[in-house]
Amino acid sequence: MEIYTYPSHAASERLAAIAARGVTFDDALFENVKTILKDVASRGDAALVDYANRFDAPGLRAENIEVRPEEFEAAEAEVDGAFMAAMNRAAEQIETFHRKQLRKSWITMDRPGTLLGQIFTPVETAGVYVPGGTGGDTPLVSTVLMNVIPAKIAGVDRIVMVTPSRRDGSVNPCMLAAARRVGVDAVFRVGSAWAIGALAYGTERIPRCDVIVGPGNIHVTIAKKIVSGTVGIDMIAGPSEVLVIADDSADPEYTAADLLSQAEHDPLSSAVLVTPSRPLAEAVSAAVARQLERLPRKELARKSLAAYGAAFIVSDLSAGFNLANRIAPEHLELHIEDPFEHLGKVRNAGAVFVGQFTPEPMGDYIAGPNHVLPTAGTARFSSALSVDNFIKKTSVISYSEAAFRAEALDVIRLAETEGLGAHAQSVRVRLEK
Repeated sequence: MEIYTYPSHAASERLAAIAARGVTFDDALFENVKTILKDVASRGDAALVDYANRFDAPGLRAENIEVRPEEFEAAEAEVDGAFMAAMNRAAEQIETFHRKQLRKSWITMDRPGTLLGQIFTPVETAGVYVPGGTGGDTPLVSTVLMNVIPAKIAGVDRIVMVTPSRRDGSVNPCMLAAARRVGVDAVFRVGSAWAIGALAYGTERIPRCDVIVGPGNIHVTIAKKIVSGTVGIDMIAGPSEVLVIADDSADPEYTAADLLSQAEHDPLSSAVLVTPSRPLAEAVSAAVARQLERLPRKELARKSLAAYGAAFIVSDLSAGFNLANRIAPEHLELHIEDPFEHLGKVRNAGAVFVGQFTPEPMGDYIAGPNHVLPTAGTARFSSALSVDNFIKKTSVISYSEAAFRAEALDVIRLAETEGLGAHAQSVRVRLEK
């Protein structure tokens, strides 16, 4: 891991490279995804089957796109008790956290003769995309929990899940057990851009959804971007990232392990250390090199660190927090003495992990807050997936005649200023009658 003094020309160049690694779309790939979406919109299930046969399961047929009840039963019988216990603990803690996000409809009558308020209502149907993992053998169970639970708590009427099948057409039993645990209403064995098209437009078997959430590869990301506006989406997610602010109290081995936990995701992932201590930066860099050789995904992590990993030496912790806020990382870890004293300095981060015994994977799986977080600097203006992603807010407005007359002339003035005569007349006609 390269070490840079910040600020400096070399540090600025490295920061620019890290900032430039957000989601980019190749024009040809974008057009290809558009074609797939149009195909699904026009041909429905037939298109889904064609794409699934070509890329995932050669034997899949339209009549078995949906996972059958007996498959859920078999899945629960197949998974082991230790997995179920861990998954249930994670689900319970995620549920407890997200229940606190629920808001109640409200009404106020602060001004005489007026009634104003907001009604909070869930969307009717939510679609959840869950990647299949490597050949279906690395099921992303945490993705099921993190995306479905907020929708369920919001009160969504129907939650459907899509995920690519394995080569034989089956879905990993751990994935199905998780889907049943959190109350998914239907699971369909389709993936990639065509699955997003099915959720956005509906097919003979897959219902049209109001909101689509869940991560995926570049094809899924482009598809979500294209259908956004036709349906709601959670976010356009980029590669994963972690930034660790550390001082001399930090354990170099812990810090190195946490940096590598993100570097192993993807060659575009970013792992950054910010510290006022050069000895610590050197110790962490050495620990990263040692630990890297023991990782199963070491080549991925090596590429990530070479392209987007760095350690920045800053003058003090205040400068470190300023740099972190500039980067606006998805995951921010604080490996510093008295971290809660500095928590108020954080302005831009998807999630903050406080203390050396709070590595980012605790948040990925079991702590409770959502792990679907803004990336690529978008934490400057966006937030984690939450119950709010599945809720609509409708304003309620009511005036008595007296309240209307008290404010009508001001409305007329404002409408006429904007050149909207019919707006003004709709108020004036009531004054004149």
